[in-house]
Amino acid sequence: MEERAYQTRLERILGVPLAESAVRQWPQSGELIRGRSRIADVESYFVGLRLGVGRRHACGDTLVVEWSTDYGDGRVYRNVSVAELVAGEAVRVTDYWGEPFTPPEWRRSLSERLEMPDNGVWPAADTLTQD
Repeated sequence: MEERAYQTRLERILGVPLAESAVRQWPQSGELIRGRSRIADVESYFVGLRLGVGRRHACGDTLVVEWSTDYGDGRVYRNVSVAELVAGEAVRVTDYWGEPFTPPEWRRSLSERLEMPDNGVWPAADTLTQD
């Protein structure tokens, strides 16, 4: 997907334009935001946000984007956005995000450390750019 100038932060994250009637869903908070202009209005409240896109996966009319963000407090959240596309525009986007945490001790023997290099899928804090 080619990079180009988009009007909303979400369009820049996705790399595709939003339909005017796009819907953005946030399952963690139980919110649904209707319309491209409302999505932009909500974004305007996140002053000082820095973000970086790790990678985008397109499969037919579904787009999955892995990205990182810092809301200005130094904590980096790892995010996934799933977009449904119609005629090349995102019509429905569902965002999932979470702040990294230290796993419990009991899982240490059952798991391996996931390496997250600065140039990897999840951009590191020092590579995020001011939005």
